[in-house]
Amino acid sequence: MNKLNNSKGLNIPENYLVTPTYVFFLIHSMQVGVGILGFEKYLVEKAGFDAWISVLIAGGILHIILWMIYRLLQNGGGDIVEIHKNIFGKYLGGFLSLLFCAYFTLLAFTVVITFIEVIKVWVFPGLHVWVFAFVLLFLVYYLVSGGFRVITGVCLISVIIGLPILLLKYFPVEAGHTMNIFPVISHSVTDILGATKQSILSFLGLEFLLIYYPFIKNPQKSKKWAHYGVFFTTMVYLISVLVTFVYYSEEQLKQVVWGTISAWKIVEFPFIERFEFVGIAMWLYVVLPNICLGLWGATRIPKRVFNVKQKYVVILFCIAIYFPAVLIDGRPMIDAVNNLSGQLGMYVLMYIPVLLVLKTISDKVRKRT
Repeated sequence: MNKLNNSKGLNIPENYLVTPTYVFFLIHSMQVGVGILGFEKYLVEKAGFDAWISVLIAGGILHIILWMIYRLLQNGGGDIVEIHKNIFGKYLGGFLSLLFCAYFTLLAFTVVITFIEVIKVWVFPGLHVWVFAFVLLFLVYYLVSGGFRVITGVCLISVIIGLPILLLKYFPVEAGHTMNIFPVISHSVTDILGATKQSILSFLGLEFLLIYYPFIKNPQKSKKWAHYGVFFTTMVYLISVLVTFVYYSEEQLKQVVWGTISAWKIVEFPFIERFEFVGIAMWLYVVLPNICLGLWGATRIPKRVFNVKQKYVVILFCIAIYFPAVLIDGRPMIDAVNNLSGQLGMYVLMYIPVLLVLKTISDKVRKRT
């Protein structure tokens, strides 16, 4: 089998690689998920209708973090596991990599329980969670066991399906009041920065590049596509925020948990009476890459650290996600899990510059030695 030396220290079979263009879909599909259906409420609590400025600031910060990730990976061992091993050694490096494994698993778990809540609240109040969770995770297992290229295809499909839904933003704008967003910058810098932090938590997902980087053919050429992906995500969030702000008043939005879904209720077609049901069903295809790529990244790390077959780890992790997903019920518990995954995601993003500095120092010391 032909192999391409895709990155230092790792040889990935060439038929497992994806072209640089697909990084756009991998980045964007992982950043947009179930959170975009109701993230506006949390931004308004921080900075009111000036929160759209925070979205732009958050997008700029993530472009910087993405640049750091590429600098880290260019001269590293190909992925986060090898980088940790080179800097911290086999055992401490392996432990730190397993922490990333736990974080990726938590992200996938968070998406599962949040989407199940959306289904229960908006579509099937009497939903048997254990049945739906089993079917969903069985589908995820089937896709993840197909390999990274299959997951990349799912990401591509999710972006294509998600694009028409953006056109529905026209209906809330038509029924809204553009004067809602004025006056501009009526909140303090501290409030806007607080909303920026909340925005960054909604943008989580680009850190998965640290694990699938070796699966990109000619990865240096993917840098521009990754930045395009972050930019497109920023624009999607910005449009969502502005449309929601135009449609709701500030006080109304503070009381609405799922702002985007509530706005779908005014969408009218002659052949569809309740479009929010259709929108939620279509959103499953947008959420699916979050779970698949999250679970693939989480199970890839034990494969690299312990040299075990990934398909067995996928089964184990699906079971580990299934039982808590069935047991967790109620908005307070789901909010607690979302807050935990968001805080850990912030620590991961803060860890990336630190790791880059440590990697740079380590390289200089080795050159002198």
